[in-house]
Amino acid sequence: MSEQWIRSVKLTVGDDSEELDLSALRIRFDVRQQDIQTPGTANIIVTNPSPQTAAKAREEYTKVVLQAGYEQNFGTIFEGKIIQMRYGRETPTDTYLAILATDNGQAHNYATVNKTLAAGHTFKDQVDACLEALKPFGVTAGFIADLPSVTMPRGAVLFGMVRDKMRDIAAATNTSWAIQSGKLNVVKNDSYHPGEAIVVNSRTGMIGMPVQTIGGIEVKTLLNPQIQPGRRIKIDQSSIQQAAFSPQYTAEVSNSMIPSIADDGIYKVLVVSHSGDTRGNPYYSDIVCIRADGQGPIPLNISQIGLTLDYPDH
Repeated sequence: MSEQWIRSVKLTVGDDSEELDLSALRIRFDVRQQDIQTPGTANIIVTNPSPQTAAKAREEYTKVVLQAGYEQNFGTIFEGKIIQMRYGRETPTDTYLAILATDNGQAHNYATVNKTLAAGHTFKDQVDACLEALKPFGVTAGFIADLPSVTMPRGAVLFGMVRDKMRDIAAATNTSWAIQSGKLNVVKNDSYHPGEAIVVNSRTGMIGMPVQTIGGIEVKTLLNPQIQPGRRIKIDQSSIQQAAFSPQYTAEVSNSMIPSIADDGIYKVLVVSHSGDTRGNPYYSDIVCIRADGQGPIPLNISQIGLTLDYPDH
């Protein structure tokens, strides 16, 4: 078990040929990643960059990489394309550079597929066709689950937005898909990414008590870059605070939709929001998860969690 001791953050902006390291300045960030098709996002504030540094970053750089954690547990929590940088004054003495970025948002918004597949093709062939259309946007293959091997009796024309076709494939194969750190991941709804389960308890950085909600099991920890959508975590089920049912007869349906608690304590992460400040608090990972075996209700609406940064509005 690594020690959660001595915070470590590295922030770089750049392009394909060079990068600029902003790690020495105060950095505040809010990163959200999820195991659904919506791209991850990062809101980052850098305090007191020089006007020359801010101008160079705004005019020349398009990519951002944010690494965070502790000296013994450090890793990348966001890598994506910058969609806006703003330079302004937060107080009479402090300036800021605000960075808004998405995890391959362009691929989600603009990638289109136009390919004909012959009779006998499989779902894997359809995913490969979508992946081929994503490659010009810098997206490569990540973890692709074993999809049903059924062969299609007729040919198919894949035409339109990649996101729409991937949604159809996911619905037909009982999977979820997402683009995370430039990689296309497809995970079965009753399975997870390979790798050991990450133990989450008071000794490994858990804050407070996990709570059962209609959106999933919610738990807060000290910032842990290993916790990513699709991965497993292990929580002592006896520490989870159960959701209270509503006694109203109209609430029977909503009561039945509350995700159940896993007997073995193994859960799959659906959403993780990393928030931090290199000159203060917070420095947390907020997690929404469900039981990893796919049993029980699956949340229809994932609750919005995580820190909302106090952006200067002048």
